Amino acid sequence: MRKQFEWRNGNQLELLVDGERFFPVMLEEMNRANHSLLLEFYFVTSGKILDKFIDAMVAAARRGVMVKMVIDGFGSYRFSKADRSRLEAEGINIVVYNPLHLSKFTRNFARDHRKLLVVDQQVAFIGGTGLSDVYWLSEEQGCPWHELMARIEGPVVTDLVALFNQLWKRCTGLRLPPGGAFEGQEGTRIRVRTVQGFYQQDIKVSFLNRVNSATDKVWLMTAYFLPSFSMRHALRRAAKRGVDVRLIIAGPYTDQPWVFHASKRYYRRLLKSGVRIYEYQPRFLHAKMSVVDEWGSMGSCNLDHWNLRWNLEANIELDDPLCVQQMTEVFHSDLHHCQEVTYEAWSKRPWYRRVKEVVWAWISQLVLKIR
Repeated sequence: MRKQFEWRNGNQLELLVDGERFFPVMLEEMNRANHSLLLEFYFVTSGKILDKFIDAMVAAARRGVMVKMVIDGFGSYRFSKADRSRLEAEGINIVVYNPLHLSKFTRNFARDHRKLLVVDQQVAFIGGTGLSDVYWLSEEQGCPWHELMARIEGPVVTDLVALFNQLWKRCTGLRLPPGGAFEGQEGTRIRVRTVQGFYQQDIKVSFLNRVNSATDKVWLMTAYFLPSFSMRHALRRAAKRGVDVRLIIAGPYTDQPWVFHASKRYYRRLLKSGVRIYEYQPRFLHAKMSVVDEWGSMGSCNLDHWNLRWNLEANIELDDPLCVQQMTEVFHSDLHHCQEVTYEAWSKRPWYRRVKEVVWAWISQLVLKIR
């Protein structure tokens, strides 16, 4: 039976907002590595950001650091052969998770959506970023994408190493050498939570349990809002019993316009129940974070139908007042860049938007029935 990760005490966590903040910190840690670099990223595209990471990986490999990389077979379709060859020429091992092939039929939908960097098995970064210019240096409309990463030190890094190692062994049949131990210290209480497709959805179950017992607030930030019935029901019930339920959702800038339209199908009952919905305006909101009372969660999972049906996901849960306060402050800051959707305004939307909502919502439900 699969063992769930337990709560780990004595961790240090720093919440990093947006690429111009977290990419330099990640690269600085990589440049200090002397034992190992473990990278697992869904979205990998050749460009300026990836060049910086390739330089750091190559330099690390040349000074004797073990460098292992897992990329997704679909998310890395813009990862050039030249860049891949440059890494492999330095002895860097790259594993492609579930390469696309027509013979796999619906198995092509299964993706590794996790975003993880572990340095020397002592420092870890987890969140929602990819290795792509859209998170920092792109000048495209709606960019750079608004994103969150967490830098972590402490015992919970052992679990993140184990998570990477499980997938590495699954793909290669090999296990990586263990890292160092952690001395006991005071710090943040953190637990790793995962999703492994339809059959294991700890992230969703944990979130629902928290929402169902919430007494103060339920704040959710997500890029793609296609919640299951159980999630919609839990959010409505929380709002009806007086809990402050707020959703920050991607607004007009998105890489998946169909999700933007399909999500509107769920607004009516949520708004009538007292749930407050905000659409982020200045650029693409790609962050995934939730705060329920004094508990928080962040990582790669959007808690939407697609993530929960097909993907590998990884989040961390926080049980620490100071860290949860930092997350709450990010919510407060982002609310200033949102447009609130009221029931009155939503009910007056034009007919052609209603048609798009119905069509895309129907298609999203149809895809979920595929086995």
